[in-house]
Amino acid sequence: MNTNIKIVLICCLSLFFANLHATVKLSHIFSDNMVLQRDKPIKVWGWADRNETIEVFFFGEVKKTKADRYGKWTLSLAEVAYGGPYEMIVKGKNNSISLKNILIGDVWLCSGQSNMEMPVHGWGSVYNYQEEIDNADYPLIRVFNVVKGMNVQPQEDSNGFWTVCSSQSVANYSAVAYFFARKLNKELNIPIGIINSSWGGTEIESWISTDTYNELPDRFSEKYKNIKITDFEQFVRENETNKNLYLAAMNNDPGINEEWFKPSANISLWSKMQIPQMWENVLGDVDGIVWFRYNVTLPEGDEGRNATIQLGTIDDDDIVWINGVKIGETHGYAVNRLYDIPSGVLRSGENVITVRVTDNSAGGGIYGNPDNLYLKTAKGKYSLSGEWSYNPSVTNTAFNYVNVSPNMHFSLLYNAMINPIIQFSLKGIIWYQGESNSSQAYNYRTLFPAMINDWRKKWGYELPFYWVQLANYMNKDKIPQESEWAELREAQALTLSLPQTAQAVITDIGEENDIHPRNKQDVGLRLALIALKKTYGMDSIVCSGPTFKSMNIIGSKAYIEYNNVGQGLLVNNKYGYIEGFAIAGADKKFEWAKAYLDGDKVIVFSSNVSKPVAVRYSWSDNPDVNLFNTRGLPAAPFRTDDWSVHKADR
Repeated sequence: MNTNIKIVLICCLSLFFANLHATVKLSHIFSDNMVLQRDKPIKVWGWADRNETIEVFFFGEVKKTKADRYGKWTLSLAEVAYGGPYEMIVKGKNNSISLKNILIGDVWLCSGQSNMEMPVHGWGSVYNYQEEIDNADYPLIRVFNVVKGMNVQPQEDSNGFWTVCSSQSVANYSAVAYFFARKLNKELNIPIGIINSSWGGTEIESWISTDTYNELPDRFSEKYKNIKITDFEQFVRENETNKNLYLAAMNNDPGINEEWFKPSANISLWSKMQIPQMWENVLGDVDGIVWFRYNVTLPEGDEGRNATIQLGTIDDDDIVWINGVKIGETHGYAVNRLYDIPSGVLRSGENVITVRVTDNSAGGGIYGNPDNLYLKTAKGKYSLSGEWSYNPSVTNTAFNYVNVSPNMHFSLLYNAMINPIIQFSLKGIIWYQGESNSSQAYNYRTLFPAMINDWRKKWGYELPFYWVQLANYMNKDKIPQESEWAELREAQALTLSLPQTAQAVITDIGEENDIHPRNKQDVGLRLALIALKKTYGMDSIVCSGPTFKSMNIIGSKAYIEYNNVGQGLLVNNKYGYIEGFAIAGADKKFEWAKAYLDGDKVIVFSSNVSKPVAVRYSWSDNPDVNLFNTRGLPAAPFRTDDWSVHKADR
């Protein structure tokens, strides 16, 4: 190449790269229509040429600063009372930015997993969504949806922009956040800004910063011991190669090729697993294909007849054989497995049930209620709950493949979706998460307060932090039993020991067959009632249902007293029967109890427990709830014992 041409190209390239940072830029959190936090210094930050002078004009104030040697700059403006609309102008040496329609009010960060992410209408929809959309004329409510992202390093910026609440924009808002903001706006008549930073299916570990997570006990890093990421982009490339090998193996399952579904298959080297449960409790964080096998013995007279097999819920997909005959298959983790068994398949004596389970991400296995695992014939009903043989045939770990998701490593979401906004002043935080951590409820007792303290440390002050306790979900229990969801609710409640915290109890408005209950109006309302009382000082507001105060046992009865009864307790049952209580003696065997009101006390007893020592209320995945205070807020779950901790956490 001609030397002169080279010089010209070099000069042009130098000018090109120099101009990449020749214009002053703002973090994406600053845009038209934004809400800035009232009564706190307003931090503004962005990027420019190194040593470039930046001027910011706002509310009659002019502030100057210089970008550092990396091109970063930040400055702080004086506090402003609520009001607007205002304009902000940011000037650099080559350009200026004008931000219009700015309001000053209260800004709340809303975060968590899918029940916080769930929109007014979209992949999920709230009750009466069309009416809600048509009536969404709240110009003082503004929303910033943080664009999803993850990274192993703390990021300085995240994408997104502010929108004004209207019928055209509200469908895409977090439903919980919107109904929360709407109530605050109506009661306070001030601008309310919502920053929605949420991602469905995510574990709390991903929302905690690296420095805080590394301070936790070693057991919390054990699940990530095989994942080493320093260069995220390189990791993704290498992982994609491993993924292709893994998927090819999934399509060539040795279990199918070697006919593991036949009773004659050699399973002498298979391991044992108690079913039902998520296989992560035994296998760790594993995706792929795992085969399960169970033998059930039937008496004479059952052979050859039609029957059914019930396997409850399986995550994600399954194929079922009995005695080598394919009975059925299902795709989807939220679907109940109930298959007809044709005549001629069953025989008297031993019958072999084989289940091939495919899990694509997150939790996997045959899980749910033990009562929902059975084989039913004309002669009887046979439980399938118990010890099954199992053998993995294809797993992601065998190919060093990791499903690239926020749950593959701690801090990924904090780095990409929280760290970029920690300089942006807030009024408080609302949080809805926990479903994805339900199998590690004991660990959540440490992780949840660690995250709250982590975020407060990053923002530099003790932010009010309010959350939603897990809703009721899944099948009703026929007899009292242990519950991962109840233990997670307990872990959430224990976090109330932190100052400026509260929880909205919603065990009365969940749905048995949908992990995303559609009644988000009451969820947002209950969070708003908490904020109005605890943050805004409206003392007359009742923001909590009854909470356990004490238990006194007299004879065969337990007398339960409550806090937060308001004007009194209320039973939503025309006969006055209170549901959801269980009682146990020293044998630790719980029985469903009878319960009734005696003034502001609840009397709990069972004819099967003559000397009670412990009481539980709403201690199940999907409890029966009909005990409220007169403001219509449900009584919170509780237990008086400390007998059980889920084995995955021991």
